[in-house]
Amino acid sequence: MLKSLFSGVSGLQSHQVAMDVESNNIANVNTVGFKYSRANFSDLLAQTKAIATAPEGALGGKNPVQVGLGATVASMTRIFSQGSVQNSDKNTDVAIQGDGFYIVSPDGGNTYKYTRAGDFKFDAGGNFVDNNGFVTQGWLRDGVTGKVDSTAPITDINIPPGLTTPASATNEVVLKSNLNSGPLVESFSPAYEIKSGTTNTQPAAIDANGNAIAAGNVGVMFNEVGEAFSLQQDQGVWASFKSSTLTAGTVGANQALDITFNVDPEMGLAGNVVNITASAGATLAETANNYVSAINAQNAITGVTASVDAANEITLINDNGSASASHNIDFVVNSLSGGLETGANTTAHRYQYNTSSAASLAGGDKTFTSMADLRKWMEDEANNQGGATNGITIAVNDAGKFVIQNPNSGVDDFDVNFKVTAYTNKTTGAVITENTRFTRNMEALNSVLPQASGGQAFSQSFNAATHSSSIDVFDSLGSKHTLRMEFRKTALDLSTGSTWDMKVSVPAPATIDTTAPLDEKTGSIRFNNDGSLATYNPPNISFSGNNGSAGNQQVNLSFGTANSFDGMTSFDSTSSTSGISQDGFTGGDLVGIRIDQSGTLVGSFSNGRSFGLAQIAMAKFTNNEGLSVEGGNIFIQTANSGDPIIGTAATAGRGFIQAAALEASNVDLSRALTQLIIIQRGFQANGKTITTSDQLLQTLIGLKN
Repeated sequence: MLKSLFSGVSGLQSHQVAMDVESNNIANVNTVGFKYSRANFSDLLAQTKAIATAPEGALGGKNPVQVGLGATVASMTRIFSQGSVQNSDKNTDVAIQGDGFYIVSPDGGNTYKYTRAGDFKFDAGGNFVDNNGFVTQGWLRDGVTGKVDSTAPITDINIPPGLTTPASATNEVVLKSNLNSGPLVESFSPAYEIKSGTTNTQPAAIDANGNAIAAGNVGVMFNEVGEAFSLQQDQGVWASFKSSTLTAGTVGANQALDITFNVDPEMGLAGNVVNITASAGATLAETANNYVSAINAQNAITGVTASVDAANEITLINDNGSASASHNIDFVVNSLSGGLETGANTTAHRYQYNTSSAASLAGGDKTFTSMADLRKWMEDEANNQGGATNGITIAVNDAGKFVIQNPNSGVDDFDVNFKVTAYTNKTTGAVITENTRFTRNMEALNSVLPQASGGQAFSQSFNAATHSSSIDVFDSLGSKHTLRMEFRKTALDLSTGSTWDMKVSVPAPATIDTTAPLDEKTGSIRFNNDGSLATYNPPNISFSGNNGSAGNQQVNLSFGTANSFDGMTSFDSTSSTSGISQDGFTGGDLVGIRIDQSGTLVGSFSNGRSFGLAQIAMAKFTNNEGLSVEGGNIFIQTANSGDPIIGTAATAGRGFIQAAALEASNVDLSRALTQLIIIQRGFQANGKTITTSDQLLQTLIGLKN
């Protein structure tokens, strides 16, 4: 009978413990990072009235007869399920999504404690602490490398108040751009500039600062609306500075004329001739007029116009007025000349494009690759017309236009009658067609400039495809300097790809080169025929701010990987810069801190830079339930929890960190309140056991009476 009383008492005691546990859970329903517990009941030893017996003979076996002696709370289980994450307005609040614990220390890292409560803050000394004043453990930024090394031992996280970051000189400039390879561009500029007031009499070009630059390949240039010339080998123009003229003696009376004009004689075309026959006349005048009529009848083919004066002298003129006709007078008299003698007079010359960049002047053949070549040969020919001192100049102005001027030199002057016609050749195996756009640009020069008039004639503009990008770089003092990178298309190879000139410049007094001009450095960038980057030079510049900062600052130019498309490219699309960056910055003060998912405390500075100042360490255990609770949302390691495995958030099974949020208690009130009812009923039932046993005892005692 007494055993039932003691069983009831053990039940009351066990349910009281369960009540205490559940009450603690409910009490901590709003405790940040709290994990609820569960009381685990176990029965006590049982008193054996009879042992079990095995079957014997015809009798079956018997089970043991045992009476239990009550219940006890054998263990407590802490449930480490995820609590809900609640956003907060405090940027130093952090919540763990997943497994793991923050590490805090009350004694500078001599002992470690663990918590899920991420309500951290900075104290007056810059320590990153929890509500107990324990300092959060992690890794600090290395002042030398500028990195947070998460493989180093953990330490107190401390960010000194009023932290500043020194200036950092630029070490690298990264550029990602496309340079248009197509036949129509939107970004272009004059292909050949000279300094204002400078007379351009040399093949080399001069830029706006008076510095010599490459004149550029005419074959890859563009007209005034951005259309490519796309000059092919041997395409070009005929150009003449005055009409080709021959004057014969007085025509003989009553003589027939038989002459042969060689069309395009400089081409050396066998059999490409025009025979002209004129009947005899009765008088000198009639004979001369017969000659003139016969010659003029073939003008559309020969380009030659004949005229006769009062003295019956015949003059032959070719003004280079038709691309399909002969451009110079060249004829053979086959019979009586009647005053005309076999002769040749050349004033028009071919100027033909050479893709090999090997311009030459051999006899009457003039080839060019650059504008400098073309300008040089035209000016030489102008000065060969009337004498070496006639003073006619051909220059290229800052708008990329050829300029012909006929000044008053006082010696060998003549009237300039400049004519340009297209060059074609359809009579040989190598057919050469007219380049319409190039011809049209040059035809604008067609004009008459009277002797010593100072008159000028202008071509249309010659332009090069260009693109530019700029970025501010920093010296060791944190001073900004604008670095400008300009690209100009200069060459095209049908088998390999295109080449662009490159100029990198900075404003004075900064310098980036050791030879004049000191404020700019030139080079080139070349692309493969699939638009990928082939190579570029220079790969770096030596920058000096010349303002007290460190000199010879090496800045790498990162334009991409060879044969790849990760940097500079050259496709048939608009020239544009899709990305440009550099790694330097000026000094700045700390203005704010945020925490990312890896637990890195990222500092934002007044100079616009942001970088990691520290990183929160996290620990995970083999057996979280083996941790011991110390109070203040703190767990400590025990023999059954295992050693902490320390690392960064979101690695090796550790959860990630969510900033500006807190993990709420994982107590479920609906479950907890239901559990209260169960515990209450269990407690009441055990109390009923005691009162019932008491009544039985009362009955037993009553038997004596």
